[in-house]
Amino acid sequence: MTRAVRKAVFPVAGLGTRFLPATKAMPKEMLPVVDRPLIQHVVDEAREAGIEHFIFVTGRNKGVIEDHFDRQFELEMALLERQKHAALEFMTQDLPIPGSTSFTRQQEPLGLGHAVWCARELIGHEPFALLLPDVLVQHSRGCLAQMLDAAREIDEKANVVAVEEVPHERVDQYGVVGVGAQKGKMFAITQMVEKPPANRAPSNLILTGRYILQPEILDILGTQERGAGGEIQLTDAMIQLSRTQSFYGLKFEGRSFDCGSKIGFLAANVSYALERSDIAPGFRAEIKKILGEPNGG
Repeated sequence: MTRAVRKAVFPVAGLGTRFLPATKAMPKEMLPVVDRPLIQHVVDEAREAGIEHFIFVTGRNKGVIEDHFDRQFELEMALLERQKHAALEFMTQDLPIPGSTSFTRQQEPLGLGHAVWCARELIGHEPFALLLPDVLVQHSRGCLAQMLDAAREIDEKANVVAVEEVPHERVDQYGVVGVGAQKGKMFAITQMVEKPPANRAPSNLILTGRYILQPEILDILGTQERGAGGEIQLTDAMIQLSRTQSFYGLKFEGRSFDCGSKIGFLAANVSYALERSDIAPGFRAEIKKILGEPNGG
């Protein structure tokens, strides 16, 4: 990439209707995966990749997300007085540095493309990362870091998206890409199709909720007509931008979890818990009990 990617956008204005009634009073992005909110896992991924400025596109009743990334003086003092130093350090160690977070509103639910456009003044005219908080990628090297590593190997102004394989019979649920020539760890994207029938899909590689985009996409989104569902679709804008700029796909290492679905969210909790040395042995034993299997191992 010709310029460093310093900023990341997190669209967190969704209603979370698939998790009602849990999300009636709590944003879906604050649902815990083990002991960290979903949005914290995604922000941690961006921080690991070197992101310096975290931009949240929020909606009504999302103030708790802003509070989560702020200091809680009363709680900190209570922990200090009770000499719970480990808990205090755990709570404060990942707080963003002052001035590194920004919050803007998406007043209408007009889709992902509109959410990105709402952050245009904060993004400015520079490349940026976009991370969907519904998606977790579990790997020792985060998905966005892998993308930036691969992007540094190409000397051109380009857009990069994370992709993964799904069974051909499921491609009609996703945005699907066409595969071109290999370049380093990435491949050129020849086309992007939103939810194609299986017999018309250019591949079984789907967009996975991680993007590195050039700022010109903001101009396109500003005049983008509404697409599927009456929303401003990011994929439509990427298709238009691909006529003048290169797009590359990276098959990342790791496993993704669609935490926008109940099955994906529960699977993420199990997988992340089993990765934790402090709770994995006991949790594994409990799973065996639930499944009616002999305890141990």
